Amino acid sequence: MKRFVMSTALLACAAAQAAPETYVIDGSRTASEFSYRYLGGATQTNRFERVSGTVVFDRAEGSGRAEVTIDATSVNTGQPLLDAQMQAADFFDTANYPVITFRSTKMTLNGDRSSLAGDLTIKGVTRPVTLAVSRFQCMQDPAVQAEACGAQATVTIRRSDFNMGKYPLLVSNDITLHLAFKAVRAHSYLQVASRDPMR
Repeated sequence: MKRFVMSTALLACAAAQAAPETYVIDGSRTASEFSYRYLGGATQTNRFERVSGTVVFDRAEGSGRAEVTIDATSVNTGQPLLDAQMQAADFFDTANYPVITFRSTKMTLNGDRSSLAGDLTIKGVTRPVTLAVSRFQCMQDPAVQAEACGAQATVTIRRSDFNMGKYPLLVSNDITLHLAFKAVRAHSYLQVASRDPMR
């Protein structure tokens, strides 16, 4: 009987270690940028200041899922007038569509060939996309005293596919989205947040 109990406990422990783990995106250490060519010349890069969401990793299976929300009203070009233009109806139309969302349908963790496929919604339009994932790493982060995972994800989309195709002679149709995120294990996140009230 004792052997049975011990074996059951060991199996339960192994299952717990192999189970998928949920992480909360740390908005204070996550950057979301988008780049485009202006007047056919130099590449312009702007950013969103507020990003939130959760990521689930099953490292044993090399898979997972993610849900990310970007506050489109937090767009930052460094120029208040351009920020207002970006939020107007011709582009993000934040009065009606204040957030951009991504919900994954498949995550594949395979070194330099990792990817994250899912549905991207901008301005009320949802399209399937696949993000290339690089620099995926999990470790104990001394800055927050908790386990954290980080990665970079990049995809190029056509803005005309999301009802933002105005002024094609000024702004390239191809837009590259880049997300560099840090996510803290969920059960530690509340402790981390309580130590930093700005989170």
